[in-house]
Formats: sequence, C-alpha cells, structure tokens
Amino acid sequence: MAGTNNAVRAERGRSPRLSGGEDASLRSVEGFDFAQPERGGGSAQDIRFAGYAAIFDRVDRGGDVVRRGAFGAVAGRRVPLLWQHAPDRPVGLIEHMAEDERGLRVVGRVSARTAAGRMIAALVKDGAIDGLSFGYRVREAKGERPRELTALDLVEVSLVAQPMQPLARVVGVEG
Repeated sequence: MAGTNNAVRAERGRSPRLSGGEDASLRSVEGFDFAQPERGGGSAQDIRFAGYAAIFDRVDRGGDVVRRGAFGAVAGRRVPLLWQHAPDRPVGLIEHMAEDERGLRVVGRVSARTAAGRMIAALVKDGAIDGLSFGYRVREAKGERPRELTALDLVEVSLVAQPMQPLARVVGVEG
C-alpha cells in the first residue's frame, strides 16, 4: 500500500508498529484499499485513513456486542466523519465502508479546509488520535449485558480519543 506513512497505529504508549498479541491482526492494514475513488474534492492537506469503526463479536465498554450483518448494506452509503460524536463538529467524510470478517472497515478523509480539521488531521497523522467509533440507532437487539446488536442504522463515524470498543482503531494513514 504505497504512501501509507508507515502508519499502523497501536494502543496508546506503544510503538506505531504492530504488536505480537492476539489482537495484532485487528490492526493489520491488509484488505484496505486507499485506491478507492474519493468522493468530493479534497485538498492537498487532507489526510486519508483506514480502520475499523466496529469490531464484531467483542463486548464493548457499554456491555454491547455488534454481530456480523448488523450494518446491512452500507457499501456506497455516505456518512459524515465527526469529531467525538459531536454533530456540530464534522471533520470529513467516510469514503468507503464495508463489513468484513472482523468488523466495519472504513476509509475516511479528514478535511483540512477548517482549523479544526487541520488540527485533527495532524493528530491522526502523528498517531495521537487513533480511536474510531460510530453513531447508530438500534433496529434489532437481543439479550442484555451483553446486549447483542443485530440490526443497526448507521448515522455517523467519529474519530475519538477513547473508543467504546477499545479495538476500533485507525490502522493506516495516507497523506
């Protein structure tokens, strides 16, 4: 994957290289295609990233577990990229998303057209911010603690400092 700034992001306090633990495969850049067509006109200072906004079959900090197929047909949909889930803080857009065996795989672009976008782009590029999360409405769920989320309406994807699902991370950066 040419031009990726050697940017596999690891847990806080670790080197940005892959670690050898059981979750190292969740931070692999394999399967991410930065060559996907970009939507809209980006600027030269924009950065693009790849990562997982959701990880399947893992209980998150809130006691929920997202199951495969919960996002339905997300390919081709547009959702905003927000900062910390704040609807008044859009920082870019998700250019490509799809479910795979691990979770909801996304390629997004942080826009450098605003001061906030430039600041967040720099933090993502430097590895200071690497958490991903998503906003949703529950259509179907079963059980409780853990609650199994089986059908969701995806509303947004966010870059966050502390993701609800600790394994939902940026795994590659370009730009």
